[in-house]
Formats: sequence, C-alpha cells, structure tokens
Amino acid sequence: MKSSAPLILHVAVPAPLPRQFDYLPPEHADQATIAPGMRVRVPFGKREAVGVLLATSAHSDVPAAKLRRVSALLDEAPLIPADLLALAHWSADYYHHPIGEVVGALLPPTLRAGKSGAAGPTGMWRLTAVGTTADMNMLKRAPKQAALLRLLAQHAGGMESGALDAALAHWQAPMRALLQHGWVEIVRHVPPTPAALPVAAGLSLNAAQIAAVHKIQAALGSFQAFLLDGVTGSGKTEVYLEAMAECVRRGGQALLLVPEIGLTPQLLQRVRRRFTTAVVFHSALAAGERLAAWQAARTGRTPVVVGTRSAVFLPLKHPGLIVVDEEHDASFKQQDGFRYSARDLAVVRSARHHIPVVLGSATPSLESLHNCAQLRYAHLSLPERAGAAQHPALHLLDIRDRPMEDGLSDLLLDAMRRHLQAEGQVLLFLNRRGYAPTVMCHVCGATLQCRRCDARLTLHANRRLQCHHCGTERPLPARCEECGAGALGQYGYGTERIERALARLFPDIGIARLDRDSIRRKGKLEALLDGMQRGEYPILVGTQMLAKGHDFPRVTLVGIVDADQGMFGVDFRASERMAQLIMQVAGRAGRAERRGEVLIQTHHPEHPLLTHLVREGYASFAQALLAERRAAGLPPYAAMALLRAEAVARAVPLAFLDAARRKLAPACGRQVQLLGPAPAPMERRAGRYRAQLLLIAAQRALLQQALATALPALYALKQARRVRWSLDVDPAETF
Repeated sequence: MKSSAPLILHVAVPAPLPRQFDYLPPEHADQATIAPGMRVRVPFGKREAVGVLLATSAHSDVPAAKLRRVSALLDEAPLIPADLLALAHWSADYYHHPIGEVVGALLPPTLRAGKSGAAGPTGMWRLTAVGTTADMNMLKRAPKQAALLRLLAQHAGGMESGALDAALAHWQAPMRALLQHGWVEIVRHVPPTPAALPVAAGLSLNAAQIAAVHKIQAALGSFQAFLLDGVTGSGKTEVYLEAMAECVRRGGQALLLVPEIGLTPQLLQRVRRRFTTAVVFHSALAAGERLAAWQAARTGRTPVVVGTRSAVFLPLKHPGLIVVDEEHDASFKQQDGFRYSARDLAVVRSARHHIPVVLGSATPSLESLHNCAQLRYAHLSLPERAGAAQHPALHLLDIRDRPMEDGLSDLLLDAMRRHLQAEGQVLLFLNRRGYAPTVMCHVCGATLQCRRCDARLTLHANRRLQCHHCGTERPLPARCEECGAGALGQYGYGTERIERALARLFPDIGIARLDRDSIRRKGKLEALLDGMQRGEYPILVGTQMLAKGHDFPRVTLVGIVDADQGMFGVDFRASERMAQLIMQVAGRAGRAERRGEVLIQTHHPEHPLLTHLVREGYASFAQALLAERRAAGLPPYAAMALLRAEAVARAVPLAFLDAARRKLAPACGRQVQLLGPAPAPMERRAGRYRAQLLLIAAQRALLQQALATALPALYALKQARRVRWSLDVDPAETF
C-alpha cells in the first residue's frame, strides 16, 4: 500500500529573501489542527526563527529528504486571519518586498518574538480578595512571586498573558505558585460585540457635514472610497466620528489612521469622549500595551482603534469602516524596510472587506484629487468653516530690503503687536529647528560640515552642533577647524533663534516653542497645548508640528517666517508639499469668532505658484500642479519606482545599480524609462554613500510587470552582496 505524501508547511520567515520556505510538521503533531496564520518556530540556517504559516500542501520543490521539521507550533489556533494573510500576499507582490518581512508587519513585537499570545483573547490574570491582603514577607525567598504580586497589584483590572510577557520574563511558574496559594485567579470572559458598547452623542452638524455623513453611512456594508475635502476648521473630525458611530451601532469596528498620535492629543481626546472603549495603537507604546490593543482589535472587544501607519495591518473581527485623517501626510509612507503606503493599503483593504474608506484632508494629495477626477473616489466637500468662524485672509510680505530682526520683518512685528494688543494669540511657523542652520568661518569661508553626511551642522542654543540627518553631535569649536584662525559666524534662523529674538522683543509676553527638541520630555506637549488653550502663551513658535490638526481658538495671526525654503526643492513634489504646509499652518488662524490673518514672508513675492496659492486657494493651485504633472508625465499620470543602494565606498552602489540597469533594461523595453544610476542628492549619509536608479512608466501594469520579471536576477547579482539595496514602489521622495 502506497504511503500518503507528507504534509508540507509553507512558512514566511523574516529574512530579506523573496520567497517562502518549506518545512515538515513537528513530530507527533496533530496535522488536522495545523492551519495558515499560526506562528511556528523553525530552524533557519544556524539559528532558529519565528515564522508564520502561509499555507499547507502535499508538494514542495525541495526533496522531502532535505526538508527540516518545524521545531514547534506556537499557537493552538491561527493568530492572523485569512483576510490579512491575503493582504500580505498582495502587498508583497505590489511592493516587491520579501513576504517574510511583510508578514512580520502584521504582528506586534511581542508576538513576532514568539512569546505567548494565546491566553490574551480569553482570560485575565488578577489578584483575588485574599491576594490583595497577602503578606509580602511570606515571599522573601520567592522574589519572582513577589514581583508578580506587586505587578498585579498595580493592575486592579487584571493583565492578559501578552501584557505579562512584556512586563516580566518567565512569569508562568511563579503564577502557578500564586494560583496554588489562592492569591490569583483567571477571569474568563466573552468579549462584547461593538454594537453593545456605549457611544456618546456628538455635536450638531451643518448642512455640508450632514450631507457627507449621510453618504458615508449609506455606503456602510459595501466598498466606496471617499475623499473628504474640507477646509481647516470645517469639522472633518465630527464627520469621521458620526460615521464611525453609525458603524459601531451596526456592530462594526472603525479604524482611524492618523499621521502621528503623539502630536494630536486633542483628536484622541475627542475620540475617547465619544467612544469610551477606544484603544490606540502605535510604535511608542510599551510592548504589552501594543499587544493588548492588537488583541482588543482582533477579538472585537473594542469598537474603535486609533492608530498610526502600522495600524493598517491590525486584525479586525468586525471590520466596518476605515478613516485616514490628513491623507496627504508623508508620514503614511514607510521610508525604510517594507516601504508601504498606509493610505493606499487602507483603500485596498477596504475594497477587500467590502467596507467604505474615508480619506480626509484640507489639502488633498494630487493622487487623491486625480482619483476623484477618474471617478474612483467620491468627492465630498466641506467648503466652509464650522460655526461662525471665517476663512483667514492671506497676504504676502515682500521682505526684500526691509528692516529685519533675526528673520522677523518690521511688517510682521508690527502686525504681531497689533494682534497682541487686541488680546489675540500669534503663531509663527518656521520649518527649521535649532538656533542657526549654518556656522561659517569669517576668514576662509569654510562651513562646519557633518563628518558622516554631506550636510551642514546645525547650531543649537546649548552651543552644540548637531546633524539633523544622522544625529551626530559635538561642541561648537572656538575657532575655524580649517584655517585655525577665523572666528565662526552663525547664519540663518531656526526656531530657537526666533524664540530668543521674541523674548528680547516682547519681554513681558509668554512665549512657547513647539518642535522635536522642546517636547522630548513625556507630557511636555500636552502641557504646552494646555497653556496655549488657557492663554498663558500669547506667542507660539514652531515647526511643521503646528500643522498637525491642533485647535487654537485664540490664534488670530499666523506668521510664516520663511516661505521660500520649500519652493526650490529637488523633489518634484516640493511645491505641492510647500503649499500643503502653508495652508495647514494658515488654517490655525481665526478658528473662533474673530477672523484670522496670515502673513507670509518671502523674497519672491512674484513667484507664480506662491501668488496662485494666495490669490486662488489650494484647490485651484492643485489643479494647476496637476496640469504640470500631466504635461511632464509625472505621478499621478505615471507610475514610479526607485531602486536605491548604499555602501561605505562611493563606487560600490553605482556599480550595483549599473549591473541592475543591465538586468532591468530587457524587461523594461521602451515602455519603462530608466533614469540613472546617479548619486543621491545627498550622496553621503551616516557614513554611507548612496545612489539611485529611477523607473517611470506611463501605466502601472507595465512597471509592475517589468519589476516582477527582472527582480529575481537582482538578488542573484554578485554586486548585491556588497551593498544595502531596496526598492521603493510609489516613492514619496525621489531624493
């Protein structure tokens, strides 16, 4: 009698190789219980790795005698649902990234490391009444039990196994001992459905908001992509919340993606007031907190999840609606490793779940506007500010040959005094942190450069020099390091220098600074924003963090200190981002009853893009940019991919990309244009030399076909072993 073929397990292993790996099941395993989505521990080279089972079959291209066995099955049931595994396969194919690293993005760090995740969805460990009064002196010889007892005492509601994994290593044996003492218990529970959870009442809506909400709610249960195009202050967030509330009432879960949770505490407060059981998910959380949020989404215990980019991969038991706030924000594009766009994957995922997706912005990306024009997205408009608020008035300040005080013109300073006297608040925007961006010798003209990057060092107020690209720091030297004699001068302005100038010019006025340096301490951002709300800081100066959706109702004047720095970037998206940033910051002005004023300092007041933006508004500006992109054959009228390489020697990445071009050329033919290879605009960064090769095609399918055909040959290139290389499909930056 012929024996049956062995079961083959196809496993995704976290490795930079574009393939899955085949294994045999563990000895004595019940093969009937093995299913895709389970984690497995496998021998991989000379080490062991934690992988995810993708599929099982009776066939392998590797001879059975050479197949190794899975070391252990880590889950009793699949952790990753089939729909997310399918999304991972689609993402790996579209972005041409190794499937093992893509699947790794579906799991929080605790589960990626192979720690327990099975008990989390079904039970909580907590102290019994006896345990809360236990005598700690009894555990002097059992320090692990004592530590566990103290930990549980700090979490009166109990802790799931995943949270315990993150907080205390090897807790299982001490827990069994505490269980025998009768000091702890396992509380089993049935997760409530989202529909059973309370939803608070929202604010009253205007006609445009009501129309938008009705269209989104009507699409619940089917796929439809919406672009919610609303001016700043128009009440987009309330539209999100009302649509999410209806989703929850119908028993679904809503996922709200935001660029940076840490910079939008006001939005998070509004969500939690409306949905008391909402959870957050982002990389700054402790491992146990991330696991708890992941499990809450997976089991349906929470109706609403607010998360950053990685939350697009959260498992949802009852998916009902996905919302992407500030959809234009570049933070939604992962810039290293698996380079995916959370915004784009949100649309793909919604289509697969047959649920609506809402992309919201006051300054929509050109890609989303183009999709509306192609009728792929429904365009919802909120043209007016909510309540009595009016649109701010925008004015260009020609600062050529004007008296200046540390980057602030006399015109801007006069306007500040006028608004402060009228008890308004002033917001100054400069997208450059530090004190001075350039330190130069007055004798020989040499500038202080980073020793690891092709970039100037920025001087900070603490008299230390810092590279804002690699993070290198060193003290400011007394004399020029090139000629040894020249005094060093400080040129240009950063937020720290503006803050000091304001303190000198307005000595009796409270001033706050909002940038990465000023909010490093936990709680600093919240304290600063609270102070702004209370009127403690009539003047606020900061970087692009000011554009992240904050509501400052007292602000009546916004001053943009340097509009010129964004107009001449090397990336073709520079003007689009400049306009978005200006309009987002300008939107902080006049959000209450008093009309706001926006003053934009520039040395180029006749610049056509800048004058168009100020006179005609963002919508008209975007249409002009789209016309330019169409004429130039650039996205969104073309598809693009960027092949990058870096190494410690300058010639090595160029040699790899030159070999890669020869492999790509036959697959590309005349349909896909190859530009390069060439050094990156900042060739050296963090001690490594960088180069790139750009691929452009008029049709996305042609680019995808060429990449799929040629990429296997790139992995086989001998030059590939000497470089770090990556492929970025739909790059957000081309430099």
